Amino acid sequence: MSDQIKFIVDKLNKDPFRKNYNLITFDSLEPMQLLQVLSDVLAEIDPKQVVDIREEMPEQTAKRMLSLLGILKYKPPGNATDMSTFRQGLVIGSKPVIYPVLHWLLQRTNELKKRAYLARFLIKLEVPSEFLQDETVADTNKQYEELMEAFKTLHKECEQLKTSGFSTAEIRRDISAMEEEKDQLIKRVERLKKRVETVQNHQRMLKIARQLRVEKEREEFLAHQKQEQKNQLFHAVQRLQRVQNQLKSMHNAAADAKPESLMKRLEEEIKFNSYMVTEKFPKELENKKKELHFLQKVVSEPAMGHSDLLELESKINEINTEINQLIEKKMMRNEPIEGKLSLYRQQASIISRKKEAKAEELQEAKEKLASLEREVSVKTNQTREFDGAEVLKGDEFKRYVSKLRSKSTVFKKKHQIIAEFKAEFGLLQRTEELLKQRQENIQHQLQSIEEKKGISGYSYTQEELERVSALKSEVDEIKGRTLDDMSEMVKKLNSLVSEKKSALAPVIKELRQLRQKCQELTQECDEKKSQYDSCAAGLESNRSKLEQEVRGLREECLQEESKYHHTNCMIKNLEVQLRRATDEMKAYVSSDQQEKRKAIRQYAKHIAEQENLGKKLQEKQKTVRESHGPNMKQAKMWRDFEQLMECKKQCFLKQQSQTSIGQVIQEGGEDRLIL
Repeated sequence: MSDQIKFIVDKLNKDPFRKNYNLITFDSLEPMQLLQVLSDVLAEIDPKQVVDIREEMPEQTAKRMLSLLGILKYKPPGNATDMSTFRQGLVIGSKPVIYPVLHWLLQRTNELKKRAYLARFLIKLEVPSEFLQDETVADTNKQYEELMEAFKTLHKECEQLKTSGFSTAEIRRDISAMEEEKDQLIKRVERLKKRVETVQNHQRMLKIARQLRVEKEREEFLAHQKQEQKNQLFHAVQRLQRVQNQLKSMHNAAADAKPESLMKRLEEEIKFNSYMVTEKFPKELENKKKELHFLQKVVSEPAMGHSDLLELESKINEINTEINQLIEKKMMRNEPIEGKLSLYRQQASIISRKKEAKAEELQEAKEKLASLEREVSVKTNQTREFDGAEVLKGDEFKRYVSKLRSKSTVFKKKHQIIAEFKAEFGLLQRTEELLKQRQENIQHQLQSIEEKKGISGYSYTQEELERVSALKSEVDEIKGRTLDDMSEMVKKLNSLVSEKKSALAPVIKELRQLRQKCQELTQECDEKKSQYDSCAAGLESNRSKLEQEVRGLREECLQEESKYHHTNCMIKNLEVQLRRATDEMKAYVSSDQQEKRKAIRQYAKHIAEQENLGKKLQEKQKTVRESHGPNMKQAKMWRDFEQLMECKKQCFLKQQSQTSIGQVIQEGGEDRLIL
């Protein structure tokens, strides 16, 4: 802990903070001052956080800091219970909570600055699905996502340029080197042109070479196009398989979706939600309110000394002894009815605790499932961004792994062969050096012998003559071979073109058949989808009828219950009035005058209270009557708005179901399928 504080103080004393703290002054800071230091550090990371916390509510301060720490991906130590203590400690400025946060922030300030900057543009704004049914909202959201993707690409390019290390001097040197290479190539081309001009029929040979190059490029283009069409066919087959699986799952869901099962599922969800709303959440809210009230009370009280604490401990001990005495007295009574009731109460409390625990487990499981689904979607999006392909699953992943293994074995074999070649190359290079040294020695000996005999330079002139004659014979052979090669090349080109045409003909024919089959499958898929939509609409209409019947029966039941309660209230009122009348008659018949006056005063008091209550109820009835019309109008407007949004949703779904899946375009003797 001391090393941590020392690191924090050193960082705060440097730029850009310059706090001039030492270990004693920093450790003696008040909670508000400590929170201000944390706010200053966060403001250095994100300039939006420049706030004086004395002018801000504690709840707003805690919310602001927690949101920024969540964006910076700070993970406090501990589990969920420690999270609640972390939030409370952040609100009150607890040192065990603030110190680790400051240490973590000051360790990686530059990295966190970058993350906070990117969070301003890359945190996606979640739009509810019902609002996305509107075309303008959907278009705006799509444009927003496209701009976010464009920002990602631009930021990556900017980072790559920053880390690439290119300088203007290096670029200029590269440009000058390229210009020199360009000049050399131009000179070489001119020399080759002059050399070729002396050959007969050079124009025809150049034309044939140009045609050869064009045909090779066309061959590469056709091979590339063939590979692309194979990839498109493979993706189309995969898409067809996915659509078939979706259709199968929809059929299974439609087969299992009976009205009874749907109603049962809805009733279970309603029971769970009603339990959460009526029992669990109110209890938690009440506990939180009590805890907040207690904490506010503790905060508002002045600081206690040692004597105050001893006095409180003595009071607590006295109250505990009184409680124990009362418990002993109650146990001494040993009433059997109370024992049974306590047993039932214990059982009821155990059942309620189990119910609360199961509800919490269910809520945690739902949250965990939602978080896992979000994580899976994020991971799939990341993989698509990296390589543009979908995530492999099941057999596809196994095939990919086996393919990688085979490639790795081939790579190892090739690597071994390359190592052998390198070793052999080293041996050959060494023998070449030895032979060169031997040749130089022999050459020196030959020159010394020629000088002794008086015929120096004889071997050199003889070698030159042999070399010139060999070059002349080679040039003659090259001329003859060139003509033969040209004629053979033309024959090969013609045969190769015919072979490629004959080889591509069945592939094109097979591709047309596959396109026709794909169109038939898409038509069949559209028909199955329309059948499914009609079946779903019928089930939806039946469900709406059943819901209307259930709603009517519930309303009738509520009316009968209200009549029953009203009748009971009337009976109780009449009983009370009858009792009062009998008591009043007894008071009037009685001979005691003092008792008569007392009864008259009591009844006058009751009459005045009831009159005041009647006036208040009349005023309340008047306000309800005045606000009844606008409230009913507002409710009608909401119902109309819901009907309008439902109509727009149905129109959008209908338009989506009617859009075409693919389109075939014939162009330049080629058929293309556009999905």
